[in-house]
Amino acid sequence: MSRLTLVTGAGGFIGGHLVRDLLAKGVAVRAVDKKPLDNWYFRSSQAENLVADLQLAEACEIAAKGVAHIYNLACDMGGMGFIDNNRARCMLSVLIGTHMLLAARKHGVERFFYSSSACIYPRYKQSNADVIALKESDAYPADCEDGYGWEKLFTERLCCHFREDFGLKTRIARYHNVYGPFGTWDGGREKAPAAVSRKVAMAVITGKHEIEIWGDGEQTRSFMYIDDCLHGTQMLLHSDVEAPLNIGSDELVTINKLVDVVEEIAGIKLKRRYNLDAPQGVRGRNSDNTLIKAKLGWEPSITLRIGMEQTYRWIYDQAKAREEGRPFIAAAA
Repeated sequence: MSRLTLVTGAGGFIGGHLVRDLLAKGVAVRAVDKKPLDNWYFRSSQAENLVADLQLAEACEIAAKGVAHIYNLACDMGGMGFIDNNRARCMLSVLIGTHMLLAARKHGVERFFYSSSACIYPRYKQSNADVIALKESDAYPADCEDGYGWEKLFTERLCCHFREDFGLKTRIARYHNVYGPFGTWDGGREKAPAAVSRKVAMAVITGKHEIEIWGDGEQTRSFMYIDDCLHGTQMLLHSDVEAPLNIGSDELVTINKLVDVVEEIAGIKLKRRYNLDAPQGVRGRNSDNTLIKAKLGWEPSITLRIGMEQTYRWIYDQAKAREEGRPFIAAAA
């Protein structure tokens, strides 16, 4: 069996970082994304790079041929502003999961990793800012984030049944708010760490010392830096853990606190305008990492302050270059 590893969604944020990390470890990689190559956040001539729409069964057949391991990260998603207004588009990602699993079974893939999301967790468990951290058993009775969350939970079930019925070794991670440099930072798909970093950067660049915050800023989240995500993801793929696992940080902060952190990094203090009509998602969400610590010995090692320093500096450089008409890494569609 070939040692080739397939990364779907390789032109995106997590996928691009994963491809780079695997190549650095000497892994032979096939990288696939539907975006044109020029819109990939990272690409390397060391990988086999394919542009293909994995909602199509024939594209999945081509992508999975000769592959030992699959990291299936491809999906149509973004931050709250995107998923709240594109529920049908988010749910159509079920075609990617379905066709990739069928192709994996047909071509004798050894291991299949699926990137699920904390958005599968019931909204009734996330109605308070001082939320109790979500553990894997909290998923049922289900009440997912409409659209995106339901697609993720359905594909989780599909992975489980492909393992039970066909013997495909599927592994499932429930990601909690992954962030870092070389990702979407503008255009509507960006998540809170990137959005706040961009807004603060633009305040510094333009001299307009104010920032719009969606909601009252007291909603809470935890944010995981990309390096921790990559480590946990690869550990899980190669493990014997069959049930879904959280991969996230348990460092709970308010959005106001996130703004505080970025303001401190930037050396600025901004007037805050709260948009109570903007999409906000659940009131509070945090990751319970008890199970992954017990099963894999994994826990995040990078604090929010350290991770946001790297993220803000990169986004500031992109925003500054854009303002000055210099080349920059755009937010890919």
